[in-house]
Formats: sequence, C-alpha cells, structure tokens
Amino acid sequence: MNRREFLLFSKDGKNTAELSCERLYMRYLDSTLDGTTPQFLHDIEQRLSAVTSLRLIDSPWLSTDELKCVAPILDAFRARGGRIEYKRSKQ
Repeated sequence: MNRREFLLFSKDGKNTAELSCERLYMRYLDSTLDGTTPQFLHDIEQRLSAVTSLRLIDSPWLSTDELKCVAPILDAFRARGGRIEYKRSKQ
C-alpha cells in the first residue's frame, strides 16, 4: 500500500477530506528524498478535486518554507468553491 494513501481520508461523508498538516509536512519531505515531489503535489490536487470541504489539522505547519508550494493548491481549491475548516489536533 502506498504510504501517501493515509494522507487524505474521507470523513463525515464522501465530500469532506481531513488533512493533517504535520503528516503533509513529513510526506513532503519524503517526496523530496525520493524525487517524487511533483507527483506528490499532483496527488493532493487530485484528491481535493473529489471533495468540497477540507478539514486542515494543525495548519501552522503550512507556514513552513517547505510547504509554501501547497498554498496555490489550497487557493485553487477555494477558487472552485471549496470550503476549508481549520482545527487543532487533539494531542
């Protein structure tokens, strides 16, 4: 099974995805090591195209330099009418 399959998962119906920004950060770093960053970012775009709502957990991770490349993906999601909800983890 692809380790990235655990990055986004449906919750509360098929139109909502939940994304841990900490996990996103770790998977992004993995992709830089194995040379799959373009495919990784494309996979995120594809997954988001199938939902209308995104729940971001621990969004401060998105402010890291490494994850700045995710901002245009989230902007495009919002531009097509997607809704983003921000949550803290329950740690």
